[in-house]
Amino acid sequence: MTKKQCLHLCSLIALTATFVGCTTLGPNNGSVASRSVKLSSGLQTAYRVSPTKAMQLSPMIIQSADQYQVPPLLLAALIRQESNYNPAAQSGTGAIGLTQVIPSYWQTQCGGNLFDEAANIRCGAYILNRYHASAGSWFKATAYYNVGPTGYESSFWTRHKAKKYARQVKQHEKDLKAAL
Repeated sequence: MTKKQCLHLCSLIALTATFVGCTTLGPNNGSVASRSVKLSSGLQTAYRVSPTKAMQLSPMIIQSADQYQVPPLLLAALIRQESNYNPAAQSGTGAIGLTQVIPSYWQTQCGGNLFDEAANIRCGAYILNRYHASAGSWFKATAYYNVGPTGYESSFWTRHKAKKYARQVKQHEKDLKAAL
């Protein structure tokens, strides 16, 4: 895709409020290592992640995003929203790790030790991919990530909460993109 086509596509996508971004972090834009260095720099600037933690997590984010065809900036922004890059984060509802996965629900689909950073990020990417397949847009998939598809459809207030969450993730994504 040419840069002009990418810019045109990005403007169309922005109009439809999805999360697909035209960045140089996609799988066709260099090695995992080179894309990880760029993402690491963005994480440090946009989210104030320590250089050590950013360099450690960036390849995991890139590889998981590639594996599950999730935009890397979206996955990075979701981690920012869910745990602020704290791998020891735990919620009152039992969600754990960087992507705040609920093991009792996702353990069988994701496998592995969800306390492990790589497994947790991979699971978060898997969940986003599954929700995108059913929702049809990254925005709605992100809203589903917050309340689940059933919760999203259950009431106006739950849907409102989920959309607010998705807008917050979108803002984190924009902040990261600006820092790249």
